Amino acid sequence: MAIKKAAPKKKKAVTKKSASPKAVASKKTKVAATPISTEAKIARRKIDALKRGIHRISEEDTTPFSVSVVGIGKAGADIITQILKDKASETGDSSEEVFHALAIDIGNQDLKQIDDLIAKLPEGVADVETVPIEVPVRDDLFNSLRRMREFLKLEYPRYYWNPNYEPWLPSKISLPKAGDHFKRSVAKALYARSYYEEPRSMRSVLKRFSEKVDNSPGQSVVAVVFGLGGGTGSGVMVDMARHLSNICFGRRVLVVGVAIAPCEGDNEAHQGSHLFPAINELDCMGDEEKNKGVIAVWGDLYRNPFTSGVIIVPQKPVWDATQDLNATHERVDREVSSFLTRNKGVDLWETLRMLNWVGAPPTQHAAARTPYGNQWAHVLGFADVEDGIIATDDMASRMGIRDSYKPEFIEVRAVNPEDSKITKLAGTLSKAFSSTADPGITPSAGDNPGSVQFILPCISKLDFDLFFDSREAYDPQTWEEKLTDHSWLLDLGVLLCEPAIRFNGMAGECLWGCACWVVVPYDQIRGPDIKQVIKTGGVKAATA
Repeated sequence: MAIKKAAPKKKKAVTKKSASPKAVASKKTKVAATPISTEAKIARRKIDALKRGIHRISEEDTTPFSVSVVGIGKAGADIITQILKDKASETGDSSEEVFHALAIDIGNQDLKQIDDLIAKLPEGVADVETVPIEVPVRDDLFNSLRRMREFLKLEYPRYYWNPNYEPWLPSKISLPKAGDHFKRSVAKALYARSYYEEPRSMRSVLKRFSEKVDNSPGQSVVAVVFGLGGGTGSGVMVDMARHLSNICFGRRVLVVGVAIAPCEGDNEAHQGSHLFPAINELDCMGDEEKNKGVIAVWGDLYRNPFTSGVIIVPQKPVWDATQDLNATHERVDREVSSFLTRNKGVDLWETLRMLNWVGAPPTQHAAARTPYGNQWAHVLGFADVEDGIIATDDMASRMGIRDSYKPEFIEVRAVNPEDSKITKLAGTLSKAFSSTADPGITPSAGDNPGSVQFILPCISKLDFDLFFDSREAYDPQTWEEKLTDHSWLLDLGVLLCEPAIRFNGMAGECLWGCACWVVVPYDQIRGPDIKQVIKTGGVKAATA
């Protein structure tokens, strides 16, 4: 009995000297009370993978890459012109693959420069087709628009034959001359006539271009370049990209949008109210949930045509540094040309892999990659090491990006990545944007050691000053002025940036007073009040 009684006492004494299993478990529970979420773990792994350069293509990889370009409007034509100039100055292997491009504009005034350059280039260097869209007399255009139901019914069987249909252009509208500025809604109408009306010349052009891309060896990407502020570029882009990506390519080829944002020095017609619908239209393409809301009503042909996302190129820092519009456009053209074509397209491929946030092969379809959600936009920026566009702590505001944007990772591309000046510049960018991880510096095949390019990934429309500024200009307009600022979905009778008539809380006012709409909450189109954003300290807090 003594032994039996002594045992508990001994056990008790031991308990005082060392932690009991319950105490240990309690401590473990306290540690486990704040576990790292699965989402945070995935984000960390992605960043670690990017730091290791998992998205980069090794020198041993002999797989050919081809980059083709569609330029819409003056901005698109200028980029193709710069690419051709760069190719004319190259002294590389003449056996390199042919550069395929398509330039579309209303009239021929901005396309002639391309034709002149093509005539001077050696045979086999570039295959570029220029397509001027005709401006018909007003009655001919309206006759074509009255047949849109026939055209759309042939294009896809899900189209609803609306008995209330009328052309979306105001009946008293007068058409500008080729070379003048075109409203987005008018540019859409002119494109529609060239695509649908016999002899369907635009449809034939897109088919020829897509066949050239399909026949290119190796892995292909198509960059659709347009001016975000241009009526022609942003007005034609919405339908042309749909026809090219979803119909001609059947979503087989990766398509990336490259939108040149306007600056204060641009023509007033390229700034202001129409940017609000233009940005929202891209938002309803790029944001998967919003895009599902469009597809739910109008079918799969309205699935996001930009299978590799949209890259926005701000001109603001160049304008602020030069105060010269020609110099601004020239610098932006050179940077975009370099971005798209340097190193035989390898740099672009690596960037697209990085933007999809996985180490997937470039041929993997975008649908299988990490979704962007409402952060569908990416930004291409550039800065000079010493003179010109200097990277500073206020670089975000200088690019028109709000302090609500905090990137996880910034990639910098430089000719001399080991240069201490480049390292310092990258550090400044990291501080300016408060990035989660230190920037990655990647070797570039560029020809300017005094400058760098950098990519800011995954930005929401609400992170751009341009969104709120254009909304402020859009609001006081008349209904008819708002209509002419739109383009996408007008042929379906949907005014995207206005509330739906019969579906409370949804977006997409019907032009004809019936039940046309989209399954997208109107407040997501509208965005939060700017005062609320400032008061709550950021977009995420304001929209939570």
